[in-house]
Amino acid sequence: MYDKDKNLTTAILKDFIFSDNSLDGSKIQKTWFPQVNADVFISHFHTNEHIAIALAGYLNKEFKIQSFIDSCIWGYADDLLKDIDNKFCPTGPNTYSYKKRNYSTSHVHMMLSSALSMMMDKTECLIFLDTPDSIKPYEGIDRTESPWIYFEIGMSQLLRKKEPKRNLLESVRYYSEGGILEKAIKVKYEVDLKHLTEIDADDLKKWLKIDNSTTADEALDSLYKLKPPKRYSDSLND
Repeated sequence: MYDKDKNLTTAILKDFIFSDNSLDGSKIQKTWFPQVNADVFISHFHTNEHIAIALAGYLNKEFKIQSFIDSCIWGYADDLLKDIDNKFCPTGPNTYSYKKRNYSTSHVHMMLSSALSMMMDKTECLIFLDTPDSIKPYEGIDRTESPWIYFEIGMSQLLRKKEPKRNLLESVRYYSEGGILEKAIKVKYEVDLKHLTEIDADDLKKWLKIDNSTTADEALDSLYKLKPPKRYSDSLND
């Protein structure tokens, strides 16, 4: 399903270098992290990619809904970062400059976070896969060890609250369902999920049973009627 949208760009780093040896960051972002047309943004922990893909396939098969999964469409940021580091940051055959690597990492991660923000704003609905990998309660508070989940959930509270053009509902479309990198350190971030509306497997079955739609828009509207989205202001009162 994702083959037609998969970013198969074979551009090499020299294609993005200006005459003064600087990099064209805008062109890199558009090439590595292009914006695509999708109805739903699926936020997930990287080890739960198979769950995200299965859900995307289900939504597409049963409701004609197109889902965005970053790893299925975009190139991996680490591959881009390695290319940049090999070109601009080496201090020897197998070593890099610590300061230069920190700087290159900040640029690549900002490109990715900007692209993610635009895709989240572009899609109508956010589905967050709430699994034991992605969210780990600690001292009574929901926390995640993923900086990207922390970013995406935080961004979901800040994005423009837009009505679909069909103008059927007033509230923002956010839903909840669950995602680990091997890392040198563990960092826990508090995440507030109160603004998300929970859906589970039984809800998906009910949705399929009541849905008589012929388009993705109509299918999403039937989901919103089944599980009315929360307004962010409502979540503050929970």
